[in-house]
Amino acid sequence: MLELRPSDRRGVANLGWLHSRHSFSFGSYYDPDQSGFSDLLAINDDRVRPGRGFDTHGHRDMEIVSYVLAGTLEHQDSMGTGSVIRPGDVQMMSAGSGVRHSEYNASRTQEVHFLQIWIIPDRQGVTPRYQQTYVDAADKRGRLRLICSPDGAAGSLSLYQDTRIYAGLFDGGEQQRFTLPEHRFGYIQVARGTLKVNGERLSEGDGARLRQVRDLDFSEGEDAEVLLFDLRPNESPNY
Repeated sequence: MLELRPSDRRGVANLGWLHSRHSFSFGSYYDPDQSGFSDLLAINDDRVRPGRGFDTHGHRDMEIVSYVLAGTLEHQDSMGTGSVIRPGDVQMMSAGSGVRHSEYNASRTQEVHFLQIWIIPDRQGVTPRYQQTYVDAADKRGRLRLICSPDGAAGSLSLYQDTRIYAGLFDGGEQQRFTLPEHRFGYIQVARGTLKVNGERLSEGDGARLRQVRDLDFSEGEDAEVLLFDLRPNESPNY
């Protein structure tokens, strides 16, 4: 079963400097029917104005993935990490026992557009850690490339959870069949563009829950960038 989560039904936060769409309940947006899915707790589609951003704040016991679509995002944290994240970069922070960080648009002229993803870890109180990698567009072109996994397979970033995240780019005649492991859930998030999944057209910002679906056909993309989450078969987060 593919259960569509249309883009225009997501929660909205508009602070002037920040425009965010929330796929799941987050901050002041609450929908009891959209309180995460399996261990996937948040997908926030954030656009931040030039020179603005999130002041230093704290997190604990959460796996936080940032995926930049356009512009540049500057990160500083209490672990001493400082970096600028650009399209193609994937950043992951395991908050563990506690970490403080800030995130700012590194440009004074261009908006930054990124997805921030929260995943509930399978353990608590671990030493915080930071990871970052670059995935070339060619590695995602017409296929789903593993970017996060529990064991760091194929050069992916390591998550403290039985979750795998794949990213792909599809345009024109590019297509792929992807088979989820047996007895797993999945979630699809279209980051930009449009494409068909099992014959159903999904557009930018759309999401879809997957239950009892193994074979996924990605096709007819129009400048599409998509994320696929391979998740434990739990209906809602246990956080």
